[in-house]
Amino acid sequence: MELYVVQFLTGLANAASLFLVASGLSLIFGVTRIVNFAHGAFYMLGAYIAYSLTIRWQTPLGFWLALLVAATAVAVVGALLEILLLRRIYHAPELLQLLATFGVTLIVEDAVRLLWGPEDLVGPRAAGLSGAVSVLGRPMPVYDFVLILLGPAVLGLLWLLLHRSRWGLLVRAATQDRDMVSALGVNQKWLFTGVFALGVFLAAFGGGLQIPRDAVSHFMDLSIITEVFVVVVIGGLGSIGGAFLAAVIVSELNAFGILILPSISLVLMFLIMAAVLVLRPWGLLGKPLSRARSMATREAAAWKPLSPAGRSAALAATIGALCLPFMLGDYGVGVASEVMIAIIFAISLQFLMSVGGLDSFGHAAALGLGAYGAALSVQHFGVSMEAAIVIGPLVSAAMAVVAGWFCVRLSNIYFAMLTLAYAQIVWSVAFQWVDVTGGDNGIVGVWPSDWASSPAAFYWLTLAAAVAVVALVRHLTFSPFGYALRALRDSPTRSATIGISRQTIQHIAFVISAFLAGLAGVLFAFLKGSVFPDTLSIASSVDGLIMVLLGGFGTVSGSVIGAIVYKVSSIWLMSNTDFPRLILGSLIALLVVAFPQGIVGTLQIWMMRSRLFAGRPQEGTARLAETGGLS
Repeated sequence: MELYVVQFLTGLANAASLFLVASGLSLIFGVTRIVNFAHGAFYMLGAYIAYSLTIRWQTPLGFWLALLVAATAVAVVGALLEILLLRRIYHAPELLQLLATFGVTLIVEDAVRLLWGPEDLVGPRAAGLSGAVSVLGRPMPVYDFVLILLGPAVLGLLWLLLHRSRWGLLVRAATQDRDMVSALGVNQKWLFTGVFALGVFLAAFGGGLQIPRDAVSHFMDLSIITEVFVVVVIGGLGSIGGAFLAAVIVSELNAFGILILPSISLVLMFLIMAAVLVLRPWGLLGKPLSRARSMATREAAAWKPLSPAGRSAALAATIGALCLPFMLGDYGVGVASEVMIAIIFAISLQFLMSVGGLDSFGHAAALGLGAYGAALSVQHFGVSMEAAIVIGPLVSAAMAVVAGWFCVRLSNIYFAMLTLAYAQIVWSVAFQWVDVTGGDNGIVGVWPSDWASSPAAFYWLTLAAAVAVVALVRHLTFSPFGYALRALRDSPTRSATIGISRQTIQHIAFVISAFLAGLAGVLFAFLKGSVFPDTLSIASSVDGLIMVLLGGFGTVSGSVIGAIVYKVSSIWLMSNTDFPRLILGSLIALLVVAFPQGIVGTLQIWMMRSRLFAGRPQEGTARLAETGGLS
């Protein structure tokens, strides 16, 4: 009994810092509708700055002053980020804002390595709070009791700020109806800046609170952002009270899961998240959100059959790709194979998002399931590579049949979050089911057949698969099935009146997309000769989103260009620079501002505008209006 009481109190202490970070993210999303992927980076930055200050100010007052100064400094950085970057893309689709904040995450990750080094840093104990007290005969740190009291105190202060101040009234009004707040003459720009700065302050303060309990490391951002997303979704997007309740639930699940169900402790919170999304998509204390700004609504004109010039260009590109092994060495051919696999993965996600209108945050589940399906069939059943290429995608599609039945019942951000929960459940199983998957040791020795063992032969295999997938996606897009999908995406109500079943059609699209992503996973497993849980991680899902968004929505060529640009850039930077994430993150942020419709989409708009000055104004104006270039 004593152990369970102490574990319960430890869970409450963990909930305090988790609530601070989650409340900041929930506040930012509730007002600005930004899915701030950089929130974990601000948490980490706050911890690093607080570490530097606390080792100098080692007094009781100095410790808390260091945390406040660090959080304020990070809040200023957040405000500048909002003014210089996010303010420029507030009217862009929400996924583009997610891409921009991911670029910021990459920048911060390498910035802390540059400033503080790659080693973990162990900060001092909180001055005056370093002792322990006995709870039923077991020691409990005094600092944990401070955290237990701090969580409700911060909740109370936030409630007073939001309910007893004019600024808080405007924030709550903007959460409900931003357009009405703007119509009343409120300057939304500065309101958004204030909300973003407050959310970042809370995240950084939560990071500083962890110094006496954990080492400060550059992995803190990704480790916290997953739990924060879970808390925000369970509590309700935009609900501060919901964030507090969910933080307690998740922290206690983590605390007792290790004791009672250690073999599935990582899965528990994602199962709860999935259950909440299925039964109450807007969270325990949240409210339903209005339809999000979709990228798909501005790309209707982009989906058109290839012109004769387009077919010629595609043929020339394919012939050029066939000749690459004669011009590159083995390393270059290996990189080209990885690019082909990235193209397949990006196109599978493009089909789901652009044609189906379903924004997935967990597409890596399909990629990883295909890889594990192939690897396990080779290792445990001794099948050939040729058979594994079939088995892997079928495993991914079979799981998508089950998961998709739940996912397609939701839409907008709720669908995206349920796919995230699905991917994290699969990742947790792969990480903890050591007897089958090998855990974090992975599965090794997954090599291709003799005929495909050379770099050139395997590259031609991946090229053939990429060309086949591109052709299949284009065929599906312009088939009756594709037109039904786009009808559901653009006008669900009208589609229902003419007998198109939304859940059935979108479920099929979900399975097809998973099958294609599973094929990419199989090829990736044979390329690397191994499979690890990282293939299923959030970072892999974000990679897919980056490739789709960088290339441009609503065009298969956009997926191809986006995959090539992102994959080649990331591999080259990893191999040739000391701080690749810093450079890559900066490039992503610049591309988001310079190419808000993606590289291909923006170039198309520029070409259309050029027609206005080339004697074809009617054609140029019509095309610009169709794609949103006149907005």
